[in-house]
Amino acid sequence: MRYFGLILGLMVWMLPAAAQTYPERPVRLVVPFAAGGATDVGARVLAEALGQVLPQPVLVENRVGGAGMIAAEYVARSAPDGHTILFNNTSQAVLRVVVPNAPIDPVRALTPAVILSEMPMVMLVANNFPAANGREFIAAVRANPGRYDFGSTGGGGTLGMAALLFRKTAGLEMNEIPYRGGAPATLDLAAGRIALVFDVALTGFQTAKGGQARAFAVTSPERSPAAHEVPSWRELGVDAEMLVWQALFLPSATPAPIRAALHAAVARVQQGEALRRKWTELGVDRVLAMPPAEAERYVAREVERWEALMASVPAAK
Repeated sequence: MRYFGLILGLMVWMLPAAAQTYPERPVRLVVPFAAGGATDVGARVLAEALGQVLPQPVLVENRVGGAGMIAAEYVARSAPDGHTILFNNTSQAVLRVVVPNAPIDPVRALTPAVILSEMPMVMLVANNFPAANGREFIAAVRANPGRYDFGSTGGGGTLGMAALLFRKTAGLEMNEIPYRGGAPATLDLAAGRIALVFDVALTGFQTAKGGQARAFAVTSPERSPAAHEVPSWRELGVDAEMLVWQALFLPSATPAPIRAALHAAVARVQQGEALRRKWTELGVDRVLAMPPAEAERYVAREVERWEALMASVPAAK
């Protein structure tokens, strides 16, 4: 930890003077999804931590719609000075497939400044669904193709991405019910109006622990440290895995020193024991502060993987 702090100090010392004064006014984290959902929760956790180390406040702004493209375009067209930042997750990797005729190419117009975390999705099943575990759920859906509904935020959201991967791998036919965010989908799940929602561990475990639904599986290769009692997909016989990452994106024209300054601020708060413990309690498997160059390669691999996967998955029935 002391070595990490020394490296971080050297990084800050080496930044040009302009970057050392960053930020000069309030910073906005723009979230593509509704307040109360996992992405929004993650943004607010980070905003609170950053607000304690930066000379300016960090605010969260929700810009919902267009499968996340409205927020992405807004940030891409903002001044490239690091004061308007997109806080998004794995859904960014499929945005140009989901919205093919958008006015911007989100892969070229935005650049990842830092990867923040990795966590699984949680398979949440309604309390009134006639199954006691994940294997029974799969058997029931296979025996009744097209009868049951799952909630998603559209093909470009992680809820929909996980459900499509699950449906393809397990050979299930279900009906997709779109929502504007994970929070309203979870409300309908708790009310028994839909059978299934895949939610990010950040909020999914809270839903299960609160008794609003049952956690039947996680999408990580192994069980999550945050909920050892919940089996993995592979334990249900589903030969697939999915880890959701959260990241900060800036307009591509943002100067490298500003990107480095933002990364340095994030790295500083992410090394704090209290914040790391909070992330872990919320279901994050890996707390990261991946720098810009490495983050760019990481996201490029994810774009390649998920765009190919989305192209191979038929529309929900």
